[in-house]
Amino acid sequence: MARQPAPSLSDSTGKLLLRLTLGVFMLFHGYAKITKGVSGIETSLANFGLPAWVAYGVYFGELLAPLLVIIGYYARAGGAIIVINMIFAITLSHSKQLLDLGKSGGWALELQGFFLLTGLVVLLIGPGRFAINNR
Repeated sequence: MARQPAPSLSDSTGKLLLRLTLGVFMLFHGYAKITKGVSGIETSLANFGLPAWVAYGVYFGELLAPLLVIIGYYARAGGAIIVINMIFAITLSHSKQLLDLGKSGGWALELQGFFLLTGLVVLLIGPGRFAINNR
């Protein structure tokens, strides 16, 4: 098997910038869960017939996973957790808005779509060389 060349500086810097953007923005949502709790999520889960304790998974998706992504420690796993978190969020809280436009004309779920898709990108491309590990 041929050895692949080392990624370029711009490639690794771009991956770092992507990880920092996704991780920091998602951490703000995690901070809100710490300060305000997850009772609203518990209610949404109950409406879908799921147990309330599942709501505590949001702490993995909005605190632990972003930290993994930011520092580049199992960043792909962090990206996967964010993707799962956003699938739950869109399904539980935003499914009626999937085809809606916002007041400014953009997609009503731009932020949720951003988190979902950038989490998927981190999962697919990995953390780059400015990371604790390359997994």
